[in-house]
Amino acid sequence: MPEPARILIRAANWIGDAVMSLPALRAVRSRYPQAHIAVLARPWVEDLYRGESSVNRVIAYTHRPGLHDFAAKWNTTRILAHEKFDLAILFQNAFEAALIAKLSGISKIVGYNRDARGPLLTESIPVPSPGEIPKHERFYYLELLRRAGIIDEIPKSDEIRLESAPVRAAAGRETLASMGVPLPVVGISPGAAYGSAKRWLPERFAEAAIHLASEYKASICLFGSSAERSLCDSVAELIVSRAPKLYVRSLAGDTSLRSFIECTAACMLFLTNDSGAMHIASALGVPTVTVFGATDHLATGHTGTRGRVIRNDVPCSPCLRRECPIDHRCMTGVPASAVVDAANELLSVH
Repeated sequence: MPEPARILIRAANWIGDAVMSLPALRAVRSRYPQAHIAVLARPWVEDLYRGESSVNRVIAYTHRPGLHDFAAKWNTTRILAHEKFDLAILFQNAFEAALIAKLSGISKIVGYNRDARGPLLTESIPVPSPGEIPKHERFYYLELLRRAGIIDEIPKSDEIRLESAPVRAAAGRETLASMGVPLPVVGISPGAAYGSAKRWLPERFAEAAIHLASEYKASICLFGSSAERSLCDSVAELIVSRAPKLYVRSLAGDTSLRSFIECTAACMLFLTNDSGAMHIASALGVPTVTVFGATDHLATGHTGTRGRVIRNDVPCSPCLRRECPIDHRCMTGVPASAVVDAANELLSVH
């Protein structure tokens, strides 16, 4: 493939997928160190790429309801056409991603042959079959580059880290201080967008947080989307009712992605389910304990040595269901003490 001067990366739409594609993004930068690399990303993931040296520019791919969305897509196409990219690499799997790249006049478009978009791709890459590549999702994006001839081999990627973590942590400490939140902070994200099957019990999040905050003389902050506000509030209420002397604050629905990343980076510890919050906490290098149940920790778990997975090894897990059709035993079988023990082990090392 000729050396491209201007490269467009179409980012994945979900936070977790965007984090897991970071090694592939860095592999593109390593392969083309002089190229101008822009990332086209939905507004709810774009701040992930701010401060990363692999990226020269982030272009927000806006979404609007109803017929207005067509106008937003057309405007994005015009912006990309003006940028005159030589190469587009699609980490996002949808037909729409290929169509926009094609309508933007980009001469080389690389992506997996999914969602009937093969004819729109100049490099239509077969999707790996089960067992062809390592299980973790980060290899899915790296294999796209290898099969396209952009890289010769899969680079070592034992951990995924955000380069901007130290700067984000400093900003987060300032933000928390301005809110009156005493440091250190134990962060908790009890939600999961995929469905309730991924969620550990709220009362056990509360129990684990009380133990750890009491032991380390820490505050507790709960994080989540606006849709998870009531869930986070309920966990906060449980903590207050059982340990009224602890400082507890729910920030659910009150943080942008940028401020969430910064506040999470400032936490001493993070407790979560398998979620986008887990991926961000892990990528920031924050000691992270994650309860897994319905999903596969080998495929979507955090990376590196600063994370611990807690799971109840039952025959039906991972089922990959949104809702549990039986008794949710993969989650109800995980006691708060297991999370507390894992957190203490992590903190003793890090």
